[in-house]
Amino acid sequence: MPPHPSSPYGLRPPKSATTPMKPGSPALQAPPMSGVSDSRTRTQQLLRPHHKTSPLIWCGAVMCVVFSLLLILAGVITLIIFLVVKPRNPSLDLTAASLNTIYIDSSTYLNSDFTFLANFSNPNHKIDFTFEYLGVELYFHDRIIAVQAVQPFAQRTGESRLESVHMVSSEVPLPPGLALQLQQQVRGNSVVYSVRGTFKVKASLGAGHLSYWIYPRCDVELSAPPNGVLVAKRCRAKS
Repeated sequence: MPPHPSSPYGLRPPKSATTPMKPGSPALQAPPMSGVSDSRTRTQQLLRPHHKTSPLIWCGAVMCVVFSLLLILAGVITLIIFLVVKPRNPSLDLTAASLNTIYIDSSTYLNSDFTFLANFSNPNHKIDFTFEYLGVELYFHDRIIAVQAVQPFAQRTGESRLESVHMVSSEVPLPPGLALQLQQQVRGNSVVYSVRGTFKVKASLGAGHLSYWIYPRCDVELSAPPNGVLVAKRCRAKS
């Protein structure tokens, strides 16, 4: 290699070191920095300003919280009243009954006349009741044979009320098997009926009141007509 004039050692520099490179050549292009670009994008997304919550959403949330607190408060107040007052349902009892007629014709149609004295009582000391609807049904072996309505009335704490209820069955069709059982009971001097009530009552305590339904039931045993009287009974109620 011939000596180069500008070299102290008289050597010519390599051609690649002295040849200028074009700006667009690959050697001058920086390698792509994909990791740095992705990091900047994520940072910009995190620093992007969020939209403000709508006042309607805040108002709805506050109303839901207030409503939940009111429900909890109402439940606590109801529990306290229940523990202090200890409410009891009004009761139905049969104090007397008479079975005047039972007649079954050849087509197994029933005709019957049954009267009983109902005793409605309010066992509470702080709650008044109003009987808004009173319906009474007479059954024989889960077969309805008569219906009667009783006039609504109010009942104060500790009061009792007697009501005479007259149940008449007129041409009521019975299955042959039930008709035969009823005839056998008449001959055996022991007729079993079921008196069932459907009552809507309103309980009042101070300025508050609550309406609900109760379903009392009395199973009675009667002697045979025409002078049938009450022999035994079993009354209970459910709401």
